[in-house]
Amino acid sequence: MASNTVQNEIAIPKIVSRDQWLTERKELLAHEKELTKQADRINAERRRLPMVKIEKDYVFDGPNSKPSLKELFEGRRQLIVYHFMFDPEWDKGCPGCTGFVDALGELSLLNKRDTTFVVVSRAPLAKLEAYKSEKGWNIHWLSSFGSDFNYDFHVTLDPKVAPAEYNYRTKAEMAAAMGHSVKMEGEEHG
Repeated sequence: MASNTVQNEIAIPKIVSRDQWLTERKELLAHEKELTKQADRINAERRRLPMVKIEKDYVFDGPNSKPSLKELFEGRRQLIVYHFMFDPEWDKGCPGCTGFVDALGELSLLNKRDTTFVVVSRAPLAKLEAYKSEKGWNIHWLSSFGSDFNYDFHVTLDPKVAPAEYNYRTKAEMAAAMGHSVKMEGEEHG
């Protein structure tokens, strides 16, 4: 009985003729093409954004070395750094970030596109390596434990260390955008 009630509450599309379906599908296709063109314009804007010179010497803890930020590029033109939420006090990584890494798939094509991908977390390397082993991952995961890296790039929020800013917004701007107060403390993904 309960499943029938749930089924009745779900809006099921109407049944129509093949011709009507085709007309409506073509309308949807036009909207999809419009969305693709808009995404292409936004991606082009992103590529044209100016750059900021990073003056600070960041050093990370890796399984075989302590690379600088520049060394993370591995000689490639681009670097993608994913901040995996893993506070030094935690024993496990963030479930959402874990799902993200689980879904990454094969990344070797990035290298062919002159891009390096790394994962960075604040937890000590031993915790990261243990979690990585438990999950069976082979990602390039580094620790920024003890550095300002995550604070400077606003993925670890602590107003006592650096002004709280997330997604390029201050706490007040974020609250206004969300329509309610926000905490803006602790780890964020980015």
